[in-house]
Amino acid sequence: MVEQPGSPSPAPPVVDPALVARLRADLASAGFTVDGVAERLGPVAAAALRREQRLPALLATAAPLDPVAALVRFFTLGQPVARADLEAALPTLRVEGVAALRLARLKGDEVVATCDLRPYAEDAHDWWVASDLSELATRAPLRPDHVLGIGGASTTLATWTIRHRVDRALDLGTGCGVQALHLAGHTGSIVATDISERALAFARFNAALAGLDVDLRRGDLLDPVAGERFSLIVSNPPFVITPRADDVPVYEYRDGGRSGDAIVRTLVRTVRDALEPGGVAQLLGNWEVPHGRTWRDVWGDWLAGIDLDAWVVQREVQDPAEYAELWSRDGGVVPGSSAHERLGAAWLRDFASRDVEAIGFGVVTLQRPLTERRPWRSLDEAPGPVAAPMGPVIEAGLRARTWLAEHTDEDVLAVAWACAADVTEERHGRPGADDPSVIIVRQGGGLRRAVRAGTLLAAYLGVADGELTAATALDAIATVLGLDPAAVRAELVPQIRDLVADGLLS
Repeated sequence: MVEQPGSPSPAPPVVDPALVARLRADLASAGFTVDGVAERLGPVAAAALRREQRLPALLATAAPLDPVAALVRFFTLGQPVARADLEAALPTLRVEGVAALRLARLKGDEVVATCDLRPYAEDAHDWWVASDLSELATRAPLRPDHVLGIGGASTTLATWTIRHRVDRALDLGTGCGVQALHLAGHTGSIVATDISERALAFARFNAALAGLDVDLRRGDLLDPVAGERFSLIVSNPPFVITPRADDVPVYEYRDGGRSGDAIVRTLVRTVRDALEPGGVAQLLGNWEVPHGRTWRDVWGDWLAGIDLDAWVVQREVQDPAEYAELWSRDGGVVPGSSAHERLGAAWLRDFASRDVEAIGFGVVTLQRPLTERRPWRSLDEAPGPVAAPMGPVIEAGLRARTWLAEHTDEDVLAVAWACAADVTEERHGRPGADDPSVIIVRQGGGLRRAVRAGTLLAAYLGVADGELTAATALDAIATVLGLDPAAVRAELVPQIRDLVADGLLS
């Protein structure tokens, strides 16, 4: 059994409107923002802190303490801070207010943080996000009921989420409430759910600190919103595939209590009834790929019989050993220790029991059609860099794919398509050759697709400037090359559809 700390988890913060308002004002006045912290720490220490390496930040914030340095040491690094230094940083809240909000405890003449509080931002907003203290601060394994703060998964989902105005949104599995903060900028009302009462307490505090009204509900998956519908659902669910064994610790923030990838599969197959017609659900997930199958086979099974458009982008693939190595050390277990090896063995046995060859990770976008039609499917791989943010790309891709699903090939031919401004062409050939042997069309943004173009597609893209309809352009190419126009159309229309879907043509 992997040992967990014997003491209970600290009580989560509480909301006192007057004290929360003072905290907000003091943090802003101190310059405890993303930009303020980065400037105070400098590029090396700031980058190290993003990697959860604390030593450079400790050195950069050594005494004497200014307000930003004091707050970084206190809330982020978990270091005791003298009462006078903390009160200089939080002059209207003062230490009594910090303690009343359950953000800290007194220890003689020093104050010790009981939770992590960090600045967080997007283009138009500065926020602060409270969560449980990380391993960086505690130097100890995480507790099972740990409430995770801002992480790579939460920021990934935020950057991939579409941001057009919606009436009602659901943040399913809200954790400390990061997605709800983002939703507030373009949503009339927000419901946020989680199975963890501690997570909801942190989400409640963070919403209050941001001045937001969020309807928080406890329950599993879609149970708390049964019978309700939303225009947008976002979810960073506890998707980590965890062995169901007594000697494997279960962390609420990452483990949904189901075997294998069942939590993501269940959400995919049940989310339709919670969506308004035209509504969109976006989530992160892992999926298992058994021997002899592909990840597209797996998703074909998951989506069978579901009346939802589906765009799945697989971003990473790991073999069972890589996955076991990653997650067996996630809770603070030291790599190379006997505990780490026991956990790794449990993961490997679990995957072997289901004949799993690989584990995929990616971003899933599901859309409930507005009309009675056959849903479209788009299963893409994008392991490399993509546009940032991806939300506008996803929104444009949904529109394009939906248009294509609702229009015939003749409709496609009737449009005067134009190459997007970020599309470039590469030509490769043998030295001295008159013609290239390989033509690659590259997308600078979006999923950064690279498409190998044949002679006909390259010729069409060369004249796709928004002036000529595709039908006119293809017939002209056929005439110049002495080819059958019908054959040229049959070859190129599927390729044009593919490029329209991903934004290389618009």
